[in-house]
Amino acid sequence: MLTKLFTKLEGYYEEMVSIRRYLHQHPELSFQEYNTAKFIQSYYEKLNIEVKGNVGGNGVVAKVYGKKSGKTVALRADFDALPIQDEKDVPYKSLVPGVMHACGHDGHTATLLVLAKALNELSKDLEGTYVFIHQHAEEYAPGGAAPMIEDGCLEGVDVIFGTHLWSSEPTGTIQYRTGPIMAAADRFEIEIQGQGGHGAQPHKTKDAIVTASQLVLNLQQIVSRKVNPVEAAVVTVASFTAENAFNVIADKAKLVGTVRTFNEDIRKFIESEMERLIYGTCYSANSTYKYDFVRGYPPVINHERETEFLISCAKDVTEVKTIEETEPQMGGEDFAYYLQKVPGTFFYTGAKPVRDDAGYPHHHPKFDIDEKAMLIAAKTLGTAAVRIHKE
Repeated sequence: MLTKLFTKLEGYYEEMVSIRRYLHQHPELSFQEYNTAKFIQSYYEKLNIEVKGNVGGNGVVAKVYGKKSGKTVALRADFDALPIQDEKDVPYKSLVPGVMHACGHDGHTATLLVLAKALNELSKDLEGTYVFIHQHAEEYAPGGAAPMIEDGCLEGVDVIFGTHLWSSEPTGTIQYRTGPIMAAADRFEIEIQGQGGHGAQPHKTKDAIVTASQLVLNLQQIVSRKVNPVEAAVVTVASFTAENAFNVIADKAKLVGTVRTFNEDIRKFIESEMERLIYGTCYSANSTYKYDFVRGYPPVINHERETEFLISCAKDVTEVKTIEETEPQMGGEDFAYYLQKVPGTFFYTGAKPVRDDAGYPHHHPKFDIDEKAMLIAAKTLGTAAVRIHKE
């Protein structure tokens, strides 16, 4: 069965590349992926595969039924892009100013579409049901996974698998991890209200920039001095805004950033400790503040049995040269919500481009992938989907 599947996937590889490049040229931002969703739904309709659109928003869910009874296995791919200008010099460069697929979601979508096509053609030899979850809005919390789950995308599902094309690792590499593999991803906004004035008369003001600068330094002590060193945590101030003329002392300053954790107790501690530090810093400066801590995705926690099963599946793919356990990543992923509902695992498929000028990280303006990694991802996911019925 796997030989038949692999042969079909290899035969459809050029189609996979074509789909990926089309999507790369026509990216859409989170919660705005209307045309992408239509493209996905139309692809399934042309193949006479059962499909439903507008699942939890712009999500699309398709199903392929085997002729024999068995488990219901779900495979997921995301399809939103990022607000980044594409700076690559390639024929499939984004045609949308300021928007690009800088995280490989176009590749995820192409992988899943072609895998669904191949499995559908082999349905008479398959067991169980195959659910293809095409998820919108992974990049921006609250994300698309939770509303899709609320809308029933996991109904009847016994197990779920997902992968992320990983540009930092060579093609032919599969990275896995049992337990936490990606962190909880929260964001915060802090607005400090001081009292502005003339740049030549600081003694008559409450300088919001000075207060905010002090706060940035104070926040760095949370992880370095108040979190157990054996625990992983990140507090990052990513934006500092206080625009004024050269001779005006700012009355307002805004800080925006992110908190990443794996441990829920530490997550709660950082949220409360931040406010304590904000209060103390602003109190000493006789200023006021607004603090908003927005909880994003929970940590991605892989299930042990399904992860071990995935490892065995990867060994069946000849293009896979390296299978290795990876360290937890501080990036976030709303695949976490699926794993809270059903057993499964999320893994990385190496996709580092072979071009010397293309080794850029995710979310970079020149990000790209080795498209051959899509075939490896399809074979690995397909193997898991087919073999799970024997477990």
